[in-house]
Amino acid sequence: MLRVAVPNKGILSDTAITMLKEAGYAVRRDPKDLHVVDEANGIEFFYLRPRDIATYVGHGSLDVGLTGLDLLLDSRSQALSVADLGFGGSTFRFAGPIGAFKELSDLAGKRVATAYPHLVEDYLAKHGVSCQLVELDGAVEVSVRLGVADAVADVVSTGNTLRQAGLEIFGPVMLVSSAQLIVAPHAKAEHTQLLRRLQGVQVAREYVILDYDCPANLVEQASAITPGIESPTISPLRDPEWVAVRALVRSAEINSKMDELYELGARAILVSALHAARI
Repeated sequence: MLRVAVPNKGILSDTAITMLKEAGYAVRRDPKDLHVVDEANGIEFFYLRPRDIATYVGHGSLDVGLTGLDLLLDSRSQALSVADLGFGGSTFRFAGPIGAFKELSDLAGKRVATAYPHLVEDYLAKHGVSCQLVELDGAVEVSVRLGVADAVADVVSTGNTLRQAGLEIFGPVMLVSSAQLIVAPHAKAEHTQLLRRLQGVQVAREYVILDYDCPANLVEQASAITPGIESPTISPLRDPEWVAVRALVRSAEINSKMDELYELGARAILVSALHAARI
């Protein structure tokens, strides 16, 4: 039975659980549940602290895990990422008092507060910068004001929290992180079905099915507008001057594609949602 670690709380948890449910797996009904066995699919889920997941999988105690790339790198685990799951995006940056720092090298010899000490240490070492890291468990932006650190390294979205603390972002982007499917170092192929199902959920969320009727003499131009993932499906209609076309189209592009097709001469343009997929 495949043993899978799932975040029990935090920004990754709800989306990870929803994704597993959409992939056809049994998930917990009570937030207090830490272990769920899905006999029908030969899989069991362990709901763990997000920061611990990479460690358990890296040690081989669990086969697979869903966790952030940031947590994977910070853990220095031997677990391997096999897929980006497309949610939980975050950006890691350095920040300091306004005007105090301009470049990464300005951190040499300074104190940098962070909740991701290994991630930051490895990044700075890669760029030849040596400084003192101050490990904190969240809310690092206040550390400069309280005199604990000279700068911070943290997750940044809009930057409003840093600005309110009197800090500004400087230097390069340290990491763009997102949720990953990770496996144990010597994993075999047991996780393949889980991976395919999760990728199917991603496709179903990102694409819709577009059907339309098209004049036969315009099918090449129409196919250029809706090339699909591999190729559109072209089917004959009773009227030999028309064909039916079906293709997958990104949800974000659907209205512009419909406009283009209508202007080209396509008619009966219909959109259908995807509930599951295997690509």
